[in-house]
Amino acid sequence: MTTSTDTYRIAVIGAGGKMGMRVSDNLAKTAHRVAYVENSPAGQQRTTDAGRPLTDAATAVADADIVVFAVPDLALQAVTAELVPQLRSGAIALTLDPAAAYAGLLTDRDDVIRAVAHPCHPSIFLQRTTPEEYADTFGGIAAPQDSIAAIESDDPAKKAILDATVRAIYAPVIDVHYVTIKQLAQLEPTLVETVTCMIGSLLNEALDEAVHTMGVPEAAARSILYGHTQVALANGLRGDNPFSDACLIAMEYGRESIIKDDWKKIFRDDELDANLARMLHLDRIER
Repeated sequence: MTTSTDTYRIAVIGAGGKMGMRVSDNLAKTAHRVAYVENSPAGQQRTTDAGRPLTDAATAVADADIVVFAVPDLALQAVTAELVPQLRSGAIALTLDPAAAYAGLLTDRDDVIRAVAHPCHPSIFLQRTTPEEYADTFGGIAAPQDSIAAIESDDPAKKAILDATVRAIYAPVIDVHYVTIKQLAQLEPTLVETVTCMIGSLLNEALDEAVHTMGVPEAAARSILYGHTQVALANGLRGDNPFSDACLIAMEYGRESIIKDDWKKIFRDDELDANLARMLHLDRIER
């Protein structure tokens, strides 16, 4: 885990929203000069209740080194169309999810640098030591996490600004891994939402079937599912212990019964485009 003593001028757009509050809570703990922008009355109230002064958007972005667009994907097209033309030359426009950036929905300028960053969230294998770390499953409060970032610039100074900002907004951060915007879109949503989050939801559906269809006491079903989920992930992802021969047979039955033979097509570019178009409520992604 590295830190920087440099401070920057940071503007947070959507500072009173769900992600904006998380970002702002962490930035308020730093020495960076931060301007908080929020349009909705409810968001403005949350921001001022947190003791943070509001700044109008034009003033906030005028001299910002980096502008954090902490607004929903579906709002990014309109918000960047309004504000990117007002950024100073050489500023960084940072979004917190790759979908809109990869889909080409964001307003660009040749002299404004596009960047994307997303939290990895605390690893299931993180060695937590305090109650606060155990309670922080999302990250950004007490449990250390990694982050993934992309920046369309080779300038080390610009990367330093992004790195410092990412480490601040997702703190505490262990490491920042750099990829391309397309690679970040392949990770999020394909790897972690289309696959991992779907499996998490499927586990909950299976638990519901065990309890309400099979009639197993809920406490018993939860206990065996939670414990075996840890074993399954430790064995499957790290090879901590081999699965038993009987378990391997049951796993193969599960694969045959649940998984489609062509499921890996989701990693193709055309499938990524189709997935993101659905997420962004578009007919298609134009290239």
